[in-house]
Parts: sequence; C-alpha cells; structure tokens
Amino acid sequence: MVAAAIEKLATAAGTESRGAIFTRAEVVDFILDLAGYTEDQPLHEKRLLEPSFGGGDFLLPAIGRLLIAWRSSQHIKTVVEELGDAIRAVELHRLTFSATRAAVIERLKQEAIEDQSAVALADRWLVQGDFLLAPLEGQFDFVVGNPPYVRQELIPAPLLAEYRGRYQTMYDRADIYIPFIERSLSALAKGGSLGFICADRWMKNRYGGPLRSLVADQFHLKIYVDMVDTPAFHSDVIAYPAITIISRETPGAARIAHRPAIDRDALAILADALRARNLPNEAGPVRELARVPNGSEPWLLESSDQMALIRRLEKQFPSLEEVGCKVGIGVATGADKAYIGDFDALDVEPDRKLPLVTTKDILSGEVQWRGQGVINPFAEGSGLVDLRNYPRLRRYLEARREAIAGRYCAQKTPANWYRTIDRITPALASRPKLLIPDIKGEAHIVFEGGELYPHHNLYYVTSDEWELRPLQAVMLSVVTRLFMATYSTKMQGGFLRFQAQYLRRIRIPQWADVSTVLRTELAEAATKRDFQACNRAVFKLYGLSHEERSTLGGNGE
Repeated sequence: MVAAAIEKLATAAGTESRGAIFTRAEVVDFILDLAGYTEDQPLHEKRLLEPSFGGGDFLLPAIGRLLIAWRSSQHIKTVVEELGDAIRAVELHRLTFSATRAAVIERLKQEAIEDQSAVALADRWLVQGDFLLAPLEGQFDFVVGNPPYVRQELIPAPLLAEYRGRYQTMYDRADIYIPFIERSLSALAKGGSLGFICADRWMKNRYGGPLRSLVADQFHLKIYVDMVDTPAFHSDVIAYPAITIISRETPGAARIAHRPAIDRDALAILADALRARNLPNEAGPVRELARVPNGSEPWLLESSDQMALIRRLEKQFPSLEEVGCKVGIGVATGADKAYIGDFDALDVEPDRKLPLVTTKDILSGEVQWRGQGVINPFAEGSGLVDLRNYPRLRRYLEARREAIAGRYCAQKTPANWYRTIDRITPALASRPKLLIPDIKGEAHIVFEGGELYPHHNLYYVTSDEWELRPLQAVMLSVVTRLFMATYSTKMQGGFLRFQAQYLRRIRIPQWADVSTVLRTELAEAATKRDFQACNRAVFKLYGLSHEERSTLGGNGE
C-alpha cells in the first residue's frame, strides 16, 4: 500500500499534489551564499544534499559552483571518482526527474565533461524516490532547497501513517515540509548547514512544536530572513515564506533580516552582512537576537525591545482564558450550500434553525445581519434529533442528501449522515460575544449582543468575568496586535492569522484588578471604535512605561 501511494505521487500531474513551487535564481544564489556553499571553498571535498530538486532551481547552480571549485584544485583521480560523492539530490516525480536529469547531463557536457562521465555523474548524484523513505548514505556538509509544501489531506493514508511512524515532528496537522526539515537536519554532519526557503508557519504554530524542540536541543538557528511580500518564487504564494540557515553547531544568537530587495547585487551584499564575523555598530539591515529557539515555544523574531515587552507582560499577567474568557470558532458544516440559506426561507421547524453571522455581516465594524441562517440537526443534550419527529427538517435534508451524505464525516458514520462537522449549541447564539475574522491586516473585533450564531470563518470570545466592551478595547489595541504579530503566522500582504491558538496567547489583568474609571474608559473607547482612545486606556491597563509605549508606536500620554 505504501509503494502504491508513492507511485501515485510519483506520477501525479498537478503541481499542487507535489507541492512544487519554483525559486527565483537570485534567491537560490542568496541561500547558497548564506549556507556557505561558495566557490572559494573546497566543495569537491564536501557533500551537498538537495531533498526535492524539482526542475533543478538549486541543483544546477550548485553544480556550477562545484565545478568552479573543483577546477581550481589539483586532480589525481577521474572526475567521476572525485565528484561522485559531492552531491545527492532526490526527486519523487518521475517526469520531473527525467527532465532534470537530462538538464544536468547537458550542463556537464557544456562544462567540457565527456558524455560518458556526464551520464555517470548524473546517475551517481540523482535519486528518484521519496526523500522521506529513500536510503541515504553518510552525512552532508550542506542541505539546501525548497521542500515541498503538501497538506496532509493530499497524502495517501498508508503513506501518511508511514511518515508518522518514522518522524517525531509529524505532529498534529503538520505539512509535509516538516519531516523534510527533520530528516535534512538529521543528515547534517558536525558543523554542517541547512539552507531552506519555505513557509514560516512551523516557527510559530502548534504543529511546529516538536520541530522547534529539535532545533533548540541540537542545532543553531544562525540566520532568519523574512521574505514576506518579496517575489522570491516564480509564482505567487499565499503562505508567508522565510529563509532559515540552521547548523549542527553550539546554539548562539540568530542573525535576522527582513524583506530584502530581490536584486542579485543587493542580496550578495546582504549575504556578506549576515555572515560577517561581527556586526557593525551602526544600525543596518541585520540585527542579532539571542535565545530565539526556546524549547517548543514559538520563535519570537520581532525587535528585542518588543520581545522584552512581551516577556514582561507574560510574566506579570495571566492568559486570556485564565481570566475567564473562552475562545472558540464558529460552526463548520461541511456543506454550507445545503445547511445555510436565507433564514426565513429555510423550510424547517422553527427550533431547527438559527440566525447566522458571517464575516460579511461585520465588515463595517458593527453587526449588520444579512438574514442568513443555519440548520441545526442536534438534539438538546447529546446526539442528533430523530428525523421522524421533524417532518419538515427531514424533507429539507432528504432533498439535499447527495451533497450532505457525500461528506467525509457522513461516510465515516452513515447513520449520522445529516450531522454538521461541528456540533451546534444554540445557547451560544444567545450569549454576547466578540467576533474576530481569521485573516486580517489589523484587529477587527466586533461586538455581537447575543442574537446570532457564528460561522466557521469567525472566531469568538465570550466571558463570565470580563465585560465584553472593555475587553473589545483591549483586543482592538496595539498590545493585542503585538501578541498577534509575534505569535501568529503571516500571509501574503502581511495579513495576520487571528486564530484561537494565537488569541489564547494574549495576556490580560484580572477583571477585579481594573478600576471603575478605567473600565468606563475602555468601554467608551470600544463603543466609539476610537482606536487611539483604546490604546491610551490599554497603556494604562498594562502600566506601560514611556519606552514601552514607544516600542508599540504609541505616544507617552
């Protein structure tokens, strides 16, 4: 079954199923420079690994550098004997493998290597197979590339189970690039360096925890380059990419740079600065941060003064849920077209539908309900309602049975074919709540008075302790944005993910510790959606110093 699954991926036609994203040449050279795979080194005496070589974006430039370094040395053996172990490059997709193999042979011929030797080198260097399962001999001084980005849903179940059995970092909803990084790190020789460009999600979110622990325990995060909104690839990507250089060395400070211009000369200068023995005293594009890897904790890659503020707030105040605030997400149905429609037009018994609030209802910052509703198939207490007791609901669901029963959750338990993915609890609709869309550039926190049920594209916060209007002011403030920017993964355009796992990171005083005057000030600022007033009140709430306010872009009022 595993072999069949590998073959399916090896012959897949679409780039999405293979996770293929192609890197610009300027960025490839930048990463090779950062990793230390440079022509002034005896590269023919080193070993380089490319885990997913695709069209050869990294492989072909690396071969060019290898040949320059080799030609500057004295030759005792044949080219195949001297360079045969210098590269190992793996590719799963058969057609891609064949095309790039031909390109490698042609490149070697252009470098005046005879035909037979060119073919022999290509066959020594290139491996067609699954990098996560293929045997690898020895260790490597360099691992470079752009690992595939494949969601778990696209990996055949037997293969996914095999990966989980082999890789400790294949945790929760981890994408395939996570075990790619784990295996690549395990293949590094002492002093060796890994240079990857890939999504930065693992650095902050839940599924990256085991990989962060591995790096913290055994490796040195040397360099991090934030590539948000840069044309690093030949196609647009939604995820927020970053370059990381991780070495098998004693941990130390990390060099950090942000959003470089994709220009060959500018990147070469930046690479020299990132790899310099000492940073210049004057302010420049590169800075150092100590103790970025910290067990499984998310990596804090913001400025040192912002990190200090975050650490101070985390030490002094409890988390959002520890002060009595519950963070949740709205209902996922699995078949919105069947379960959701105009509330008045949903032809079911009155107690089988609820008014629904979506992101479109809160675009203005206030709730402006557009009249949508959601079907509720759940009984009070537990389980589903008996459709024999609800003839209108039964007719409604049966008319849409094909769409509803075709969902994975319905096929898994056919007797419960009409349940929504998430359980619907009508009491939530009647609770006042704060509504928060997932992806936003700034905090978009909307008060809902207790009439509507949230859709799955909305997170919500309820509380039996904190009053929600003052809480809204806190969540609209730059302090909350600092927590989100620090812990959240970012998307194209610099948008943040306001997800539950990041919202729960927010620290806040106990409601009983907030003075009556400040409660009123917070509530009034939120009701008016006066963001500056929210900030001023929240600065008082946390007791921020003048310097801490300046860190957040606030004034000293």
